[in-house]
Amino acid sequence: MLTRVNVLLAGLLVLCALGLVTSQHRARKVFIDVERAQAHAAAHEVRWNQLQVEQTELAKSARIDARARRELTMQSASAERTLHLSIDPVTRQVSLSQPWREAAESGKPGGVRPAVHGRPARPAAPGGRARAENRR
Repeated sequence: MLTRVNVLLAGLLVLCALGLVTSQHRARKVFIDVERAQAHAAAHEVRWNQLQVEQTELAKSARIDARARRELTMQSASAERTLHLSIDPVTRQVSLSQPWREAAESGKPGGVRPAVHGRPARPAAPGGRARAENRR
């Protein structure tokens, strides 16, 4: 009977040893997978930073302006073709001005005139929403 117990204990010992080896092997595989994932994450972060730098470079206004002039043959708008729109926050009146033209015509600094042929724009509707005339 004692030999049976010893054989049974020896069998359990072998099973436990096999379980330990298997669990260590799995732990090593998981550790390797985690390290690979961290390496990929670091590579993606480096690539992301490179893309952000590239986007910043491409979005610079001087580069956009030069490309628009070169490839699209665009030109800056002259002062005579530029209008300034102003909205009074209290009365919600829209007005436009051409300060350089008005200064030349009157001999004094340019002013602001109403947008609709001398008539002020309608004030906002109740509830703070602008009417369709003011949104154009």
